[in-house]
Amino acid sequence: MSSSNDTRERLLDTAAELFYRQGITATGVDKIVALAGVCKPTLYAHFASKDKLVAAVLERRHSRRASTLDPWIRSHAHTPKEQILAIFDWLVTWNDTEEGERGCAFINAAAEIVGPDHPAREVARKHKLWMREYLASLAREMGCSDSIRLGSDLMLLIDGANARMTVEGDRTAALDAKRLAAVVIDAYQSRQA
Repeated sequence: MSSSNDTRERLLDTAAELFYRQGITATGVDKIVALAGVCKPTLYAHFASKDKLVAAVLERRHSRRASTLDPWIRSHAHTPKEQILAIFDWLVTWNDTEEGERGCAFINAAAEIVGPDHPAREVARKHKLWMREYLASLAREMGCSDSIRLGSDLMLLIDGANARMTVEGDRTAALDAKRLAAVVIDAYQSRQA
């Protein structure tokens, strides 16, 4: 069982790197299996199709993000407003890693996947919804009466920063978004006062 899990993880690692660096469409299963050191039947024993593999790669990326983001944020900031703004600091740090140097894998995947029923598109939707809800939860902790709207507005800033990172390679985009996020948060807080 352990070697089956190791093989699955090796396939996910290989596919994740290739999909992120070269694109989903440009990456064929032949390349994935060659680099992972397995044969096609092994890949298909773990994933029924390339589409399912793409979805599994994104699902694993989402799970990792969901389990690591909040602890990072709370260890780097104390008040809810500081925690919201720390997300942009996390984004700067993340963009300096191999996993983040091409921007958001979920946006990149959604741009490549044309079918509305593709299983990976649903994972990308789920991830973006999770992130908006996470932002809204921090806004609620801050006492914002329209936390859902604020979470949505902040998500636009994050996605915009990720898009600039992807298109322009602009590593300062998250800092610009952080500056705008502070203005948006202040506007929400002044409306409540």
